[in-house]
Amino acid sequence: MTFGFAPPPSAASSSRLGRMLEPAEWAAAGIPLLRNPRELVTSLHSRHLPTPRTAVVAVLDPEQHLAASASFARRAAEADGWEFRNALLAQLRRVIPHDLRLRAPVRTAVLLYCREGEARWTEEDGAWLWGLRDACTLHGLRCGAYITLTRTGWQVLGEGRGGRRPHSHSAARQDGSRAGAGTESGGGREDGGGASAPTRAGATKTPGEVLLRGTAVR
Repeated sequence: MTFGFAPPPSAASSSRLGRMLEPAEWAAAGIPLLRNPRELVTSLHSRHLPTPRTAVVAVLDPEQHLAASASFARRAAEADGWEFRNALLAQLRRVIPHDLRLRAPVRTAVLLYCREGEARWTEEDGAWLWGLRDACTLHGLRCGAYITLTRTGWQVLGEGRGGRRPHSHSAARQDGSRAGAGTESGGGREDGGGASAPTRAGATKTPGEVLLRGTAVR
């Protein structure tokens, strides 16, 4: 008679699973409520037109007005909070100065992630939650809401608020309608200097051919 034993999880796998937050942990974190989530989601969607696997990180001022935002495509092969944290932190550093000199955070970072699949919580969402919380700590920001954009619409995790539009494929429809109308080239988006130009979204290509979009709002 032989006995089989499952191999223990690798250290890398255990670390990765440790870098994610469960919904209950997120609910207990005291995340501030969004004053007008529908308006914010609509604004971010119109600025960045995210498609699946695109993250949009936004910074809100103390009055919850949009101060800056940036979008980027997910590159990590696995849902790893450490990788997501680094990506978010890089974008925050591009679009807004840190607030580490302040005694307490006055601005709030919010993350909208466009993905495939159902609206229910996934391990990928958990990794983004961990990454957002850590990136906020390292940039001197208050950790704000996490919003998912799927085929069924958008929802704010832990708040029970959401809507049918925009959804994860709204950007494709908007690009198609604009191209068909022939009123704006390139879907109305310009290739420029990224976050350097205030109130305009720019697009640049990284060596890895990942599209980055950033805008600073004043």
